[in-house]
Amino acid sequence: MKPDTSKTTEPITPAKVLRRFRVVFNAVRTHFRQIEKQVGLGGAQVWALSLIKENPGIGMGAIASNMDIHQSTASNLIKILLQKELITMAKAPDDRRNVRLKILPAGRKLLTKVSGPFEGVLPAALSNLSAATLIRMDRDLCELIGLLKVDETAEETPLAEI
Repeated sequence: MKPDTSKTTEPITPAKVLRRFRVVFNAVRTHFRQIEKQVGLGGAQVWALSLIKENPGIGMGAIASNMDIHQSTASNLIKILLQKELITMAKAPDDRRNVRLKILPAGRKLLTKVSGPFEGVLPAALSNLSAATLIRMDRDLCELIGLLKVDETAEETPLAEI
């Protein structure tokens, strides 16, 4: 549901914008809690598992790229899926440094229990915004990040792990 901003008489204040951030963060947190409650896996692991299902033989680099995370983070997600015997990992025949990931029946069954979107509600919502809106949001968020004076390496941390 879109907030109705056309008839808002309340002035835009830092407190009002903060409330909007709280709504977004709560939606993200609620979605990931629901996934974890449904299947006992974190949202990032479920997303990685869904990518493996959609792309049999996918490698670690492609998982990292698709999820927009660092390769070491992707590797940690994959370790959990391997430990839970939801996927298999085999060395690529053409280059033994690369791996091929495939989903197992237990992984397929687990995904049927998850109410999507697998990538999370925020990435799904962002993908529905216009290019102009995304450009404006990116510019404004960059300004906010600059004022926060924070380490920007957190941008590679999956939302489900924040």
